Amino acid sequence: MKETVLAFGALYAGLAVIFGAFGAHALKKRMSDDLLKSFETGVKYQMYHAIVLLILPQLLTFETALEQSIGWCFIIGILLFSFSIYGLCLTAMNGNKWRFLGPVTPLGGLLLVIGWMTLLFSVI
Repeated sequence: MKETVLAFGALYAGLAVIFGAFGAHALKKRMSDDLLKSFETGVKYQMYHAIVLLILPQLLTFETALEQSIGWCFIIGILLFSFSIYGLCLTAMNGNKWRFLGPVTPLGGLLLVIGWMTLLFSVI
């Protein structure tokens, strides 16, 4: 599990750099300020939590179900939260917003919060 968490951390961090550059350069002139801010929020949260995924294996053994659930909450939470924001922004930019992604974003955010609260519970 440690290797899985590290691999996703590296993948998500690398993608955050790519998406951040894509937003700053390719999308800056094509997106409204509001859409660009939302896109940047997805990138920021992705990078913040990718860093967490890179640090967690230094702190946890991932031998218990509780610790494994922390990793999976962050991995799936990032995917649902950030990538749904990207999808919403990119499709809205083209005038064909994928509204079905709207409820996915808070579900991803909830998983991130659960990951943090589970981490808190595991240390106290």
